[in-house]
Amino acid sequence: MKPMQIKILNKSSNPIPSYETKFSAGVDLRANITEDILLKSFERCLVKTGIFLEIPEGYEAQVRPRSGLALKKGISLVNSPGTIDADYRGEIGVILINMSQEDFKISHGDRIAQLVFAKCEQADWIEVEELNKTERGEGGFGSTGKK
Repeated sequence: MKPMQIKILNKSSNPIPSYETKFSAGVDLRANITEDILLKSFERCLVKTGIFLEIPEGYEAQVRPRSGLALKKGISLVNSPGTIDADYRGEIGVILINMSQEDFKISHGDRIAQLVFAKCEQADWIEVEELNKTERGEGGFGSTGKK
């Protein structure tokens, strides 16, 4: 399968994002900062990447946590996944949060999140008086049980 082509403007001193393995779904985003950031327990901050993208119409880029940082250090994203719309042309920023009890240091070049591209569609709304009935109905939030 031919990969999607994405125009990228890299204003950082980091290499452009790349897939680490043949079947990786996402690429790592790196911090583009001039001074280290000390992210204290339960604090959040915006970390710039120096990356600007031109995403094709009908697609979005999703900014997601890195599983290793989440498991080992308690670092995640406040708005996960973060959506980058196809018409956005600004710098990609990552909103990190420290969910651990220990401070976490972010340095220039650190891999802080991953970026995945996904096809998306816009909806045409059809306003109705009622919706079709289903077996599940309005049950949500665990209504189907644990097993």
